Amino acid sequence: MFMCGVATLLQTTFGVRLGIIQGGSHNFLAPVIAMMALDKWKCTEQELYFDSLSVTSNTTITIDRDEVWQRRMREIQGNLMLASIVQLVLGCTGLMGFFLRFIGPLTIAPTISLIGLSLTSVAADINQYHWGIAILTLLLIVVFSLYLGRVQVPLPGFSREKKCHMTKYPLFHLMPVILSVAFCWVLSHILTITDVISETIVINGKNTSNLARTDARLDVLDSMPWFYFPYPFQFGIPTISVAGFAGMLAATISSIIESVGDYFAAARLSNAEAPPPHAVNRGIATEGFASIISGMVGAGHPTTSYSGNIGAIGITKVASRRVFQVAGVILLLSGVIGKFGAVLTLIPDPIIGGTLTVVFGMVGAVGISVLQFMDMSSTRNLTILAISMILGLMIPQWLLSHPGSINTGSEDLDQVLEVLLTTAMFVGGVLGFILDNTVPGSKEERGILKWRGKFEDSSERTRKRVQYNMPFVTKIIKKIRCCVYFPISPTFSKNILDCCRREKKQKAYELDVVLTDNKPVQPNENGIKASND
Repeated sequence: MFMCGVATLLQTTFGVRLGIIQGGSHNFLAPVIAMMALDKWKCTEQELYFDSLSVTSNTTITIDRDEVWQRRMREIQGNLMLASIVQLVLGCTGLMGFFLRFIGPLTIAPTISLIGLSLTSVAADINQYHWGIAILTLLLIVVFSLYLGRVQVPLPGFSREKKCHMTKYPLFHLMPVILSVAFCWVLSHILTITDVISETIVINGKNTSNLARTDARLDVLDSMPWFYFPYPFQFGIPTISVAGFAGMLAATISSIIESVGDYFAAARLSNAEAPPPHAVNRGIATEGFASIISGMVGAGHPTTSYSGNIGAIGITKVASRRVFQVAGVILLLSGVIGKFGAVLTLIPDPIIGGTLTVVFGMVGAVGISVLQFMDMSSTRNLTILAISMILGLMIPQWLLSHPGSINTGSEDLDQVLEVLLTTAMFVGGVLGFILDNTVPGSKEERGILKWRGKFEDSSERTRKRVQYNMPFVTKIIKKIRCCVYFPISPTFSKNILDCCRREKKQKAYELDVVLTDNKPVQPNENGIKASND
């Protein structure tokens, strides 16, 4: 929560400057899981079940329980920071705009869909502690969001005009997850104190603590200090690997594409003009910078735009930058108060699993919804989609069930290929990208025109202007001419390659129409430009 608050404040103040909450991204779960599945990082029996290890009859080594997970966290930190540096460079140089020319629905759809579909086993592993509570959580989310979504609940309100009054609020539509978690949390507590839920459960033939109970992690609440301030490299110096970096980079590219769409969606729902290129570049760079800090403090995840909060703008009609900045401050303070975070760890795993089941399903559905922009009756498109989806699921599953199948003779190359090829979104996304850009097809058939057109608005002139410029320094930047070549500058309007070229002066006779004081000037019969006035 601390990094969510920091990233939100940076994004709303110096980044794209729209009302967008920043938080951890599910895109990075797949590469992290693939990375930790390598033989190098798999937990041994001793690390899982023993506190000490006997080397000889007289020598015993005590296993440092903290070091068991901290060395894995350092690996995640280092690769996350390295991939985030690439994101920062892409934003500051504006290179992402060039790459987006070749990315269409047939790349986006399998990439996003496979993120959700590949994580079903993760949700199932969490749900296994109590499937009843997990399914109840899922059903409540469905009931609150779909069946009761339009129900307006009368609640007390206050405004300058009406003072204290009763107002109708779409409570179930805005907070279905919070209400479902709260209800099931109370139910789990009742089942815990009545011992209906046993203290242990048999999983894979071994007795483990039942994380469906609300008292399974009470020791965390007792040990956590009231105030805790995250600081850089608290778990030690981060480590990096080629395999880990490759996986993180693939997730970073996917996150960038998703964020660009979020920027335009937030602007449209806010009834604001579309963000200019310098604002988009600055937003991507800000996410990269915040993710670097996130890796330094050991958050274990990058920060990116939350699409769900963008949808809330259209419902609440609240898009004020100040509101989101206050939300960022609240998130930051909640992360500093240690006891608050410890209380959240008491949420039983099946409740989290039921929520993640819906979330992962929604991620897959969002990816499928992108297909609306292309011609679904085209055999070309269906074939590319079929190959991307089936191989995106098949190859990772086969490699995970047959470890050691990749053997190129180089251990580093083996690890890189294993991480990439066991990441479903990478396999499906790359196949879709290659096939879509090599198999002949028109832009209309591929959905490129509609995909780009969704970011445009014919009623742009009726939308209000938004201050996308950077605070405090814009006036100074406008006085520096060379800033027009910097992609994150508010005055950005030229390609940096043009700074070394001499501009060709246009002659009067080369122009068919010349604009003078915003009035068109047409040539007369003698070839002399004359005003229409």
